[in-house]
Amino acid sequence: MKPFSIAIHGGAGTILKEDMTIELEKAYINGLETAIDKGYHVLEQGGTSVDAVRAAIVSLEDNLLFNAGRGSVFTKKGVQEMDAAIMNGANLEAGAVSGVRNVRNPIELAFEVMAHSNHVFLSGKGANDFAIKQGLKLEPDEFFFSKFRYDQWKEIRDSDSYSLDHTHQDLAELMKDKKFGTVGAVACDSFGNIAAATSTGGMTNKKYGRIGDSPIIGAGTYANNKTCGISCTGHGEPFIRAVAAHDVNALMEYKGCTLQEAMDEVVHHKLIALEGEGGMIGIDANGNTAMVFNSAGMYRAMKNSKGERKVAIYKD
Repeated sequence: MKPFSIAIHGGAGTILKEDMTIELEKAYINGLETAIDKGYHVLEQGGTSVDAVRAAIVSLEDNLLFNAGRGSVFTKKGVQEMDAAIMNGANLEAGAVSGVRNVRNPIELAFEVMAHSNHVFLSGKGANDFAIKQGLKLEPDEFFFSKFRYDQWKEIRDSDSYSLDHTHQDLAELMKDKKFGTVGAVACDSFGNIAAATSTGGMTNKKYGRIGDSPIIGAGTYANNKTCGISCTGHGEPFIRAVAAHDVNALMEYKGCTLQEAMDEVVHHKLIALEGEGGMIGIDANGNTAMVFNSAGMYRAMKNSKGERKVAIYKD
């Protein structure tokens, strides 16, 4: 039996301790702990990395604090449009969805695309139709409503501005207080198989059917047993242009970099050159994990079979 481990993130950005109440900080920590424990439990019971990342992501999607699933932000039209992706490093199979509505857990829909369709990426109404065909749980619009997300949207809904998941409602603070609200998980199971998954509600007040990096295989999500599993969080456009998740894989496969070296290169050099802010979590086939970001903070956690565990929000 090989060592197994899991890492998760709940978004990155301008996350400062002085802006956080004790109660809110505790709630975020509890949310991360619950998700990492659910994913780790799957691995501990001999389950697969794919099932482990699904379990962790479902927990985060069901938590209103995180911009994914139930906690997704409002679009220009005042609704939630969600994206998600999952990839199996053992066989390079992948599934992704974008612009889905009323699906309780978009990551489960991405898994269904991977496991039970002949496709990789479904969008919009077609993705929703497939969710119904597969019997996935749908919820009414009210399920996805939270007052603080609504208040965020209300501040900018009559403008052409969009915002990356923020909490302050003072418009002057919007760009200072950038939070990239994506959730993700990577895992390596006891068989040495890697998986990665990412889910997001996107940008507050987004329009034109904008899609970020999260559901794009190779940009926001990637897994390959030969190298690594990666889930990204940040301003999606630079991550797409950098093909950030796959670039970590390429540095490991073709240049012989370690997981940490490859992630450092992409996050602290390539992305910064493109003015890309955010971070990523990663895992390799030996169960090593890394959590790297160039922003002020990143909601993150890891746990492995060696007894190591970390839950953190701010820079170390």
